[in-house]
Amino acid sequence: MEKTRTLANLIQSARAFQESRVLLTALELDVFTTIGEGATAAEVALKLGTDPRATEMLLNALVAVGALFKRDAFFRCTVESKELGPARPGLLHMVHLWDTWATLTECVKSGRAVRARGPEGFSEARTRAFIAAMHARAQESAQATVRLSGIRDAKRMLDVGGGSGAFSIAFAKACPELQAEILDLGAVMPLAEDYIREAGLQSRVRVRPGDMRTAEFGEGFDLVLLSAVCHMFSEDENRSLIQRCARALVSGGHLVIREFILQEDRTGPAHAALFALNMLVGTEHGNTYTESQYRTWMQEAGFATVTRTDPEGDVLVGARH
Repeated sequence: MEKTRTLANLIQSARAFQESRVLLTALELDVFTTIGEGATAAEVALKLGTDPRATEMLLNALVAVGALFKRDAFFRCTVESKELGPARPGLLHMVHLWDTWATLTECVKSGRAVRARGPEGFSEARTRAFIAAMHARAQESAQATVRLSGIRDAKRMLDVGGGSGAFSIAFAKACPELQAEILDLGAVMPLAEDYIREAGLQSRVRVRPGDMRTAEFGEGFDLVLLSAVCHMFSEDENRSLIQRCARALVSGGHLVIREFILQEDRTGPAHAALFALNMLVGTEHGNTYTESQYRTWMQEAGFATVTRTDPEGDVLVGARH
């Protein structure tokens, strides 16, 4: 059944950017940390080097959206907004997403991203923010992916475009004999190594540089993981990627794909349909895809079986001939 919304709801959604921008500006300026246990607008402006009048207007708006308290001229954080400091991973990534999503109209007209396309075009600061955001999100989803894959006895794993290494770390903890390799861009390597050291898995998880769009992955792996990778690429690029994954696997080895999986009519679930636009504004050819598309690509690459382990989930497991 198609979902519809009232005109009032649609107008409210169109205006929602205002509240979002207020919060993103507060994050970008680090307002919540600056307020600390409480401060006046003048004190906040002095610490931040911002205009006092404009700062007070921003703080008042933050009270209006429920992110601050105000008594007389004194502002305080809520319990929740105290958690929105720079130490919380991923917040600056949301600020950066604002910039790319602002180009959506131009992207729909041209059919492709009109700014930096993908992580390889990011600045060092944006790369760090992006990897921190992905690592924070992966903490829970990595455990779920391990569970849904059903794999507990893998010995050698390749994590293609593995970013922070969160998924390799989770599989290594679940598979005591596993040796994992993360293949990603050189700029990502030192960030991943930090997370691996933090997990105490330097002896079992290593990082090697490579461009997953063109690299041959080697051979002898019994597990290859593509987590949040395929949405960056076109259909043809994904065919090539999955074929190279198949060549890297031993007979009977498994390819695990974790992705945003669209319904066959491509209109839902909402998060997957919206993420397709995230790829439009942020990559050259990226998109989100349906289960049948993934099945076709995997079967063409020689996978004997393809299983969606949870009918509503985002994990596909293929077993190689």
